[in-house]
Amino acid sequence: MTLRIARIETFLYRAEVTEPVKTSFGSIPRRSALLLRVEDTEGAHGWGEVWCNFPPYSADNKLRLFETVIAPAALAGCYADAADAWHQLTARTARWAIQGGEPGPFAACIAGLDLALWDLTARRAGKPLRALLAGDGVRDTVPAYASGLNPDTAAAAVARCREAGFRAFKVKVAFGPEVDDAVVGGLARDLRDGERLMVDANQGWDLPEARRAVSRLGAHGLGWIEEPIPADRPAPEWAELAMLSPVPLAGGENVMGYEAFAALIGNGHHGVVQPDMLKWGGVTGAYAVGRRAVGAGRSYCPHWLGSGVGLLAAAQVLAAVGGPGLLEHDVMENPLREVLAQPFARVAAGSLPLPSGPGLGVEPNLDAAAPWLVTRLEHRSA
Repeated sequence: MTLRIARIETFLYRAEVTEPVKTSFGSIPRRSALLLRVEDTEGAHGWGEVWCNFPPYSADNKLRLFETVIAPAALAGCYADAADAWHQLTARTARWAIQGGEPGPFAACIAGLDLALWDLTARRAGKPLRALLAGDGVRDTVPAYASGLNPDTAAAAVARCREAGFRAFKVKVAFGPEVDDAVVGGLARDLRDGERLMVDANQGWDLPEARRAVSRLGAHGLGWIEEPIPADRPAPEWAELAMLSPVPLAGGENVMGYEAFAALIGNGHHGVVQPDMLKWGGVTGAYAVGRRAVGAGRSYCPHWLGSGVGLLAAAQVLAAVGGPGLLEHDVMENPLREVLAQPFARVAAGSLPLPSGPGLGVEPNLDAAAPWLVTRLEHRSA
C-alpha cells in the first residue's frame, strides 16, 4: 500500500478554566488543543493531536510551525505506511529542528501527524487501532487513574472521581514538605480497599530534596513517585533515588528518542515508564517503547494531559502493549476533552472501555466545539 496525503486541516482550540492545573514548575491557566485531520488521496481520513499544554500559548507556535514547515513536507512525500512517514519526516526535518532550536515542537508536530496517519490506516482496515497494532483478541478495556489533582482541592477531587468510577488517583507534590506531607498523608489515610495513590513532583526537587522526599512520601505505600528530579539528570542520581525510595520511580514524559528510552529502560531505575506519545514518537515510537518496557519487566503507563483524541490514542496503544500499566486520565476542568472525542467513554470500576469502531473510534464534534475554535487552516497537496 502506498500512502499519499492529499489534505491536512489544523484546528486550534482554547478554553479558559476556573481552576488552573497547578504544578511545581507553574500553572496551566487555560486548556488548549491542536487537532489535525489528515485525508489521503483515496478519501480516507484520520485524526491526530499535537502536544501543547505548556507553556500556555505553545499551541500557537506549533500551529504556525505545522502550517509553514511540517505540512508542506508531509504533503510532498510518498510513504509505505504511517511508520514510514514518521521516519521520513523525522529525518527530513532534523536539520531544520536544529537550525530553529526547536527539536521539541518539531517532534510534537510529527507525532500528531503520525497519530492521524495510524488512525487513518486503521479506519481503512476497518479495525480498532489496538487491533491493527496487536492483532484481534486484544483487550477492550484499560485500567485508568485520575490525574492532575491539585494539592489544595485534592480531597474533594478524589471523592468526586471515586464516585465517577476511578480507583486510582495521582496528586501533584513538590510544594514544600509541610504541604506535601499533609496532602499525601490525608489522602493515603482515606483510601479504600483496592484503591491506589501516586504522586507527581513534575521535576520539582533537586537531589538533596528528593533524597528526603522519596523516603518520606514513599512510606505511605504509594503506587509510584513521578519525576522527583529533572528528567535530564544523570543516571547515577536516578540510581540513588531508586535505591532510597520504598516505591517505584516513574518518568518518561520529558524523554525523547529511541536511544534515550532504551537507556532509561535498561538502567532499571524507572519502574514505571511514561512516554508522551504526542510529545515525541507518535504511535510509532510509543508502541515500540511500550513493548520494550513491558518486556523488561516495567510498567508502561502513557502520559497524557490534553483533549480526548490524545487520551483515546494513549488508551489504544496501552491496550495493544498490554502489561500492568495504567492510563493517565486528566480529570481537571477541560471543556475540550469530551467534545473533541465523541462518543466519550466513561470510567467504570477503575477501567476505561474502549470503542469498538475502527481507528481511534471517536470523532470530534466540531459544531459543539465551535465556541472554543481560535484558528482553522487547510493545506492541500499540489
